[in-house]
Amino acid sequence: MNHKNAGVIPLVATVGQVIIFPYYIIWLKEVSLTFTLFAWFFAAFSFAAAWGYQIFQSKKNKEQSFIILVYAGMGVVYLLVGSINQWSESLPYAVVLLQVFLGVLQGYFRAWHSEQETYHLHAVHHYLIVGFMMIGFTFVKIISPVVYITIFGFLLCLCSLWEFICKRKFRLSKKV
Repeated sequence: MNHKNAGVIPLVATVGQVIIFPYYIIWLKEVSLTFTLFAWFFAAFSFAAAWGYQIFQSKKNKEQSFIILVYAGMGVVYLLVGSINQWSESLPYAVVLLQVFLGVLQGYFRAWHSEQETYHLHAVHHYLIVGFMMIGFTFVKIISPVVYITIFGFLLCLCSLWEFICKRKFRLSKKV
């Protein structure tokens, strides 16, 4: 990606995932009811992330990625998690599907991100931003995890839209 926003959006996604994940874990614990089910949910996520990583690594043309869809997909998962407020007997099945989907997307994103020129700079900025954000969160009164998760999902959907617009402009300027 050769447009000027290529370095900003992946950093937003990685920082956001680290900051939101503790809230996501709280939500997941509330849904799972038992530690065993919670562990199975995370196992599904981990195996799916390995699968997503492998999907990207096995691509022949790594320049052509579906990163816009990855941002949108992750955003939709977080928005769905934020909108689930009713317990039903089918909720654990829905959650395992969300875990697998999110795992594949995050594994794919990690593999794609590690191939980017800005990755090493992002690693440093990522740790600095996460540290400052976590200190900042200590000054915020308790807010429902669902609020953070929903806001992050919306932010990822906006990143996907922004990436789509920038890619389209880049393609149009390349044709001229």
